[in-house]
Amino acid sequence: MQSATDVEQALMAVASDHDAANLGWFFKTGPGEYGEGDIFIGVRIPAIRSICKTYASLPLNEISKLVASPIHELRMTGLIILANRAKKATSNELREYYEFYLDHLHRGFINNWDLVDATCKDVIGRYLIDKDRTPLYNLAKSPILWERRVAIVSTFAFLALGQPTDTLAIAELLMNDAHDLIHKSSGWLVREAGKKCGEPVLTDWLDKHATQMPRTMLRYAIERLPEPTRRYYLHLKHSS
Repeated sequence: MQSATDVEQALMAVASDHDAANLGWFFKTGPGEYGEGDIFIGVRIPAIRSICKTYASLPLNEISKLVASPIHELRMTGLIILANRAKKATSNELREYYEFYLDHLHRGFINNWDLVDATCKDVIGRYLIDKDRTPLYNLAKSPILWERRVAIVSTFAFLALGQPTDTLAIAELLMNDAHDLIHKSSGWLVREAGKKCGEPVLTDWLDKHATQMPRTMLRYAIERLPEPTRRYYLHLKHSS
């Protein structure tokens, strides 16, 4: 039977000290930074995804060991295996994966933006597609940065179905957030609402909120609009 130890050995076999140093810098692991204390062994995402395919049938209790690891790449591998499995899960399995994800999120193991962005939409978002989405609004009010990021990024699953309402509502809740990582993710998802659901969805929302949005959030949201339109919203913000 496959085990978390097998996965760790596979990752260590392709680890790079040079990449570990670069990844530690990129994901802000220094004192006082958002990833403070995280440990990287230097495995890039393509190699991680390849290993995930090899260990696709890893038991859930062994995935838990990966996600609880102090090593970033082990946590990522466990979460990607879970997310891949969620895409093909039965309703009962998906509920189990959803509860597993939330449990490990609340315990502090899903604790950087790449871990969130690569996986939450396929587990949290997918599970809530046909259910009450109040849990996302509760996460959006959390004092924990990564729980708030899960709240907005999970709505990507709804945008794929042409449903922008929760994305825009949660982005509005997060508009006064103190953290730049929330400004970026909110702006990204609002932009995707326009891409997936029609540009008027985006521009109508911007007409109401552009003057109150943090500048980073606004810049992410308008990134794919025509240049004159981008200038218009930036001017609104500058004039407010």
